[in-house]
Amino acid sequence: MKQHYSVIIVGGGIVGATAACALAQAGVEVALLDTRNPERQWADNTPADIRVSALTRASENILTAVGAWPAMQQRRVGAYDRMQVWDAESAGVLQFDAAETEFPVLGHIVENRVTVAALWDVLATLPSAHLLCPAKVTALVTGTEQTQITLQDGQQLTTELLIAADGRDSSLRQMAGIETTGWEYHQDGLVATISSEKPHQFTAWQRFLPEGPLALLPLANGQCSIVWTLSHETAQQMLALSEADFLVQLQNASEGVLGVILEVGDRAAFPLRFQYAQQTIAEHFVLIGDAAHAMHPLAGQGANAGLLDAAAIAEVVIESLTSGRPIGSHKSLRYYERWRKADNLAMMRSMDVINKMYTQQNELLKQVRGTGMQWVNQLAGLKNYFNRYAMGLRGDLPRLASHR
Repeated sequence: MKQHYSVIIVGGGIVGATAACALAQAGVEVALLDTRNPERQWADNTPADIRVSALTRASENILTAVGAWPAMQQRRVGAYDRMQVWDAESAGVLQFDAAETEFPVLGHIVENRVTVAALWDVLATLPSAHLLCPAKVTALVTGTEQTQITLQDGQQLTTELLIAADGRDSSLRQMAGIETTGWEYHQDGLVATISSEKPHQFTAWQRFLPEGPLALLPLANGQCSIVWTLSHETAQQMLALSEADFLVQLQNASEGVLGVILEVGDRAAFPLRFQYAQQTIAEHFVLIGDAAHAMHPLAGQGANAGLLDAAAIAEVVIESLTSGRPIGSHKSLRYYERWRKADNLAMMRSMDVINKMYTQQNELLKQVRGTGMQWVNQLAGLKNYFNRYAMGLRGDLPRLASHR
């Protein structure tokens, strides 16, 4: 094993693997470390992964640019061309349709394992990409010239830039002494895959309920993935129910929009949190994705924000190399931090406000939000703005995200 790499990325999930692909394609010597080798092949009849992402147009552009999208399509991606949002506590209904945009679809629902497998397939073909797994970092020392990490087996590696893409509970962030700001929502996101009587019609459905939204997301195999935001206590109760009793609860919550819910696969729930790192950079060190920010999943923007981070840090590194600047210099990393922080915080705060607005049991607020949804639904210009914003086509995009 080499002892030095220009860039080391810790975390081989969607965000870390995308950054690795973008850098390696530009000829940067990059090592991608993960604690496990991800699954890259499975039988056609394997149940859908309960972990999915609603990938935006900007994310599709990034994944196309790094060469992963065709392999994702070969496995399976679920396009949706309509979205319907409605409020259980008011008359508010909001509908989005790809026919009202210049794009054929609004986005894609993709199993996380599909995206990761396609990215690792690409990395396996790139001479300057080095996949190190299983590998676990146990120590980190940042310096003025480079950063050093120690692995669990005792090996020490050095790099000009260490990228932490190791998730919401990032151990590297903690090793670097970077604090976070945020709070627990005291809500869980309950996820599962369901089969229904009626077809999903390539529509993403979301119903706002008193404890949080229920999203029904169309999968390529005709099933739907659910993401159901509930109080922690209710979520645990739902996990403990028999399949038959859970289906009754889900049927009622979905208002029968898909007809009878016929079956549900494995269920899991994860706690929801608003969290951001007080700083996303240090000497020769940067945080991206959930390691830098965690947001409410009600609009499915977490993975998309991370993919924009990956494209942005790759662009900054490549431009630094082209201009002869050190890739881990504070100046370069500070530019990245300013670039992504404003957009990420704006999205996080928007999700936080919407979540709080729809979980407050205030009669006047219920009327206001219902009227607001109806108003937005009737204004084509405003709907188009929200559509493009949700598609990730906003602000100062990295070049990879603008790729057509």
